[in-house]
Amino acid sequence: MDRRKILLVLAAVIAALGTLLVFLYVQGADERAQEDIEAISVLKAVKEIQPGEEFDDAASAGKFENAEVPRDQVLPGAVANLDDLKGLRATARVFPGEQVTTSKFGAGAVESESLAIPEGMMAISVNLTDAARVAGFVTPGAEVTIFATEADPDEREPRWSGTLIPRVKVLGVGASSTITSTRTNSSGDQVTEEVPRTLITLAVTQEQATRLQFASFETELAFGLLTEDSKVDDGPVIGKRNFFPKAP
Repeated sequence: MDRRKILLVLAAVIAALGTLLVFLYVQGADERAQEDIEAISVLKAVKEIQPGEEFDDAASAGKFENAEVPRDQVLPGAVANLDDLKGLRATARVFPGEQVTTSKFGAGAVESESLAIPEGMMAISVNLTDAARVAGFVTPGAEVTIFATEADPDEREPRWSGTLIPRVKVLGVGASSTITSTRTNSSGDQVTEEVPRTLITLAVTQEQATRLQFASFETELAFGLLTEDSKVDDGPVIGKRNFFPKAP
């Protein structure tokens, strides 16, 4: 076999191998997408459950039902069977429509119904997505920075982002719920998705509360989780023209 024929055979083999790899990749992507939208059965509350209420009593009163949700929307610690929490009691309030999770039931202390608001301050709540609240790592007692981002409704992209409040204390983390959100993708098609959101209660001054209230309607809020050593200040407002750091 001359050299040209050998090269043609090698080219054909490489092309076939490339086609096979593309096929396997696409098949794997389809399987991963199917896993994300696969429906999972979880327990949801159909009636409000009070802190301290026995799980068995709530179950006997018909306060739970099984519901199917996409796999990627199942909350951490979500349970599917009544037997999983038998003998426990609610340590925090559970609202209708909320997924039943192990974090809300136990044998320990019941969450206080009153907030420990620092003297001279007030409590205010904001509703955030999981990503905006640092994927669920924000807990009562933590300190956070609050960022605000304004989006351009016509161009469907952010106009600017800045630090709204450099440091604020979290008083409580409330119930998680799921809302329906409709957005327009890059192709101009409308996409509807279920987005989990959680109420976060903060200790703020009157001025901070006023700014936060306004920003919650006009911008998209997000938290940055802090430690005692975190260095934060008002920071710059970042937009298209200055979002890259200056070269040294």
